[in-house]
Amino acid sequence: MTQPTRKPVLFVLTSYSDVEHNISGYYFSELAHPLHVLEQAGIPTELASIQGGLPPVYGLDLDDDVVARYWNDDSFQQRLSHTKKLSDTNSDDYSAVLFVGGHGTMWDFPDCPDVQRLIREIYETDRPVAAVCHGPAALVNATLSDGRNLVEGKKVAAFTDAEERAVKLADVVPFLLETTLKSRGAHHQAVAEWQPLTLVDGNLITGQNPQSATGVGEALRDKLNG
Repeated sequence: MTQPTRKPVLFVLTSYSDVEHNISGYYFSELAHPLHVLEQAGIPTELASIQGGLPPVYGLDLDDDVVARYWNDDSFQQRLSHTKKLSDTNSDDYSAVLFVGGHGTMWDFPDCPDVQRLIREIYETDRPVAAVCHGPAALVNATLSDGRNLVEGKKVAAFTDAEERAVKLADVVPFLLETTLKSRGAHHQAVAEWQPLTLVDGNLITGQNPQSATGVGEALRDKLNG
C-alpha cells in the first residue's frame, strides 16, 4: 500500500519531436518498467516533461506485458496527457528524480535550466538521481554548487556509442552520449550491446539501454527503501 506521506519519484520525459527522423520523444518501456517496479513497491510517482502536457513517444512494444498494461490503461493515458511542465516543479516535493530515455532527450535535456536545477537540488540534499539509456543526457551539463561536473569521478552507464552506431543514428544525434560523459570526467562503464547494465554510485543510478530500465527501477526502489 502506498504510504500517504511518502514523497513521489518524479519521472522526467523529453518533449522534443523530430518527425523526419522518427525519433520523437521518449522510449515507452523506459518509462513503464521502472514505473512498474516503484508502484509495485508502493512508491508514488509523478510525471513531468520539459514542456508539459502530452509528450511524444516511440518504441511502443505491445508484446511487452508491462508496456501493454500501462499503454491500455485509460487513467494512465490521462496522466500522460497532463504531465507537469518541468519549470513548475519544486524539488522539495520529490524523494528522487528519474530521467527517462529516448532519443529526444539528446536535444532538450542537456541545456534545460530546470533539468540542471532539479538534479543539483536533489543530489545535493542526499536524494537519488536516476537515468536510463539516453536519459543520462540530463547529466552531461549538470554541475554541483561548487561548479564541478556531477558525473566527474562517478561510475556511469548510458547508451553507448556502439549502440548509437548500431541503430544508425550516430550522425543524427547532436552528440555521442558515451563520449560526452567521458569528456565530463565520468567513469563510463558498459557491457555488450543490448545487454542490461545498471550502475549505482552513491545517489547516482544509471542504466545503459532499454534492457536496463527494470534494473534502474529496482536500484532506485532499493535506495529509497534503505
